[in-house]
Amino acid sequence: MISRTKQKKVKKTIKTPRKNTSVITVRRMPGSLHRALLAFGPLRFPAAIGRGGISARKREGDGATPLAVMPLAGGLVRGRLPILPSSPLGLRRIRPDDGWCDDPRAPNYNRPVRLAFSGSHERLRREDRIYDIVVVLDWNMRCRVKGRGSAVFFHLARPGFEPTAGCVAVAPSAMRVLLPHLRRGVRLAVLG
Repeated sequence: MISRTKQKKVKKTIKTPRKNTSVITVRRMPGSLHRALLAFGPLRFPAAIGRGGISARKREGDGATPLAVMPLAGGLVRGRLPILPSSPLGLRRIRPDDGWCDDPRAPNYNRPVRLAFSGSHERLRREDRIYDIVVVLDWNMRCRVKGRGSAVFFHLARPGFEPTAGCVAVAPSAMRVLLPHLRRGVRLAVLG
């Protein structure tokens, strides 16, 4: 059992978002097509969004981040990472044969697939390591519409916050702060 004094010290060292912790908001930064500001309670982090900016008419391959409110659907991490904070979202290890179908003609469109997969797909174990920590967003998943976009994730940003293919990305340090607060019921809202 931890004494009350130690509990107070532990609480002081952990920054806990206090207000509106069920929505993560992402807003494009003025003057930039693909740079954004992510807010979660009192926390603020720079973020990267799609090279096509934000779109209310998201289409497969347009490079845009959807203007939408998307529930967090689950999380994936690459094996052999440094110790991560625990997350109530639950994080599954990415296997070498994990992929994600981005082929609108395939029955597995916008679903995880095992590689080798004959349709167009994205490999989840990437050399650039942006998917070392990835949160799957429920964009076009429950009620899939072919060609409306696939593999919209919340993941790690490239150096310099280069644009994504339509995802939302933050620095690894920001993701580590956010992970303990990510759970089912939290939504990511991309605002115009």
